[in-house]
Amino acid sequence: MTGSTTGRRGGLLASATTAVLLVTGCAASDDGAPATSSSPASSAATAAASPSTAPRASTAPSTKPSPQPPVLDASTPVSLTIPAIGAESELLHLGLRENGSLEVPPEGPGAPASWYTASPTPGERGPAVLLGHVNATGGGPGIFADLRTLEPGDTVEVARADGSTAVFAVERGEQYGKDDFPTLEVYGNTEGSELRLITCDGYDPATGEFDDNYVVYASLVR
Repeated sequence: MTGSTTGRRGGLLASATTAVLLVTGCAASDDGAPATSSSPASSAATAAASPSTAPRASTAPSTKPSPQPPVLDASTPVSLTIPAIGAESELLHLGLRENGSLEVPPEGPGAPASWYTASPTPGERGPAVLLGHVNATGGGPGIFADLRTLEPGDTVEVARADGSTAVFAVERGEQYGKDDFPTLEVYGNTEGSELRLITCDGYDPATGEFDDNYVVYASLVR
């Protein structure tokens, strides 16, 4: 892990718990404190063996280190391709506004998606965050209009400034209300390189607003 990665991840966690995250008019926030988890200690059960079957010497089971999730060196993202839904976009680099809310891509036909600059670059350890609109100003689809149709195993390809392409496999998609958005699950640190695609959902025709967010979770495969 590079020093810059640590800085981005720390900034992401800090901003995620305080910022109002706005995408095409919808907000998602959560005030939960970071949680800690621990793995239960492993234990081995032993049983007495009869003298006729007891081995002369015990042999400790061999252990192999678990393979580590793939990660790449830092490199800023350039463009995004999602073959399953025919989505292609250059990526803007956006951060936070002065009031602590998240900058969002401009609206309009052909509006590009954006990478949240306080998150890791796609391919680094941690959750890289990409934002895109579900619709365009005046009607028509946005770049992330069809996120809901993605299925586990579909790929998301992010071209990077160093000439490499980070390829992620979709794991699942979740819809969250703005009042119960799981900030730590979406933005919290991860062991491997992961990707979050975030757009609006839950359109209310009575108010003309989106009440929810839709989040696609994906993990780096190469």
